[in-house]
Amino acid sequence: MKSKIHEYQKRNIKNMSKKALVIIALSITILSCNKPVTAVKEVKTAYVDTSVLMKEYTEAKDLEAKYKAKSEEKGRQLDAEIARFKQEAAGFQAQAQANGQAWAQQKGAELQKREQQLGAAQQQLAQELQQESGKEMDSLVSGVKKFIKTYGKEKGYTYIYGTGDAASILYAEDKYDITKEIIKELNDKYKSATPKDAEAKK
Repeated sequence: MKSKIHEYQKRNIKNMSKKALVIIALSITILSCNKPVTAVKEVKTAYVDTSVLMKEYTEAKDLEAKYKAKSEEKGRQLDAEIARFKQEAAGFQAQAQANGQAWAQQKGAELQKREQQLGAAQQQLAQELQQESGKEMDSLVSGVKKFIKTYGKEKGYTYIYGTGDAASILYAEDKYDITKEIIKELNDKYKSATPKDAEAKK
């Protein structure tokens, strides 16, 4: 009888052990399922309308005004020469009739040469100003890109896209538009630049 009881107890213990192992295994599975998943980093994105940025960025406007004034200043003397040439060319027909064919041919060749020289001078002036302004504009654009990169890192953006005439983003919700923020930050930075810095940019 004792042996039967003993055998029964052994079976019970064995069964309990099996159940305990199953419960432990299930518990581990449940715990592993409930383990907090590492949070996926939020992809924070925004975009900047580059065409609006360049229109409203004070430094870009100042640069445009600077070269417009420079163009007018350098072109003033050339414009005076062109005006004299036009006046002379306008009176050429009447003078040609009074001074004869030989004079007309010589004077006509002189006027043609001067017209070519004035045209070349205009072209050279335009190229000089374009090269000068191009260098400064490239520097400005490079500075803006660097600023946006720093701004993006500081504000925790994963991406900041550019839109505008040459951009590839065809649609984006207005809430992701940070153009005004960037313009304000850039203008504040430009405004607070020391006179020495401002002078160096001229």
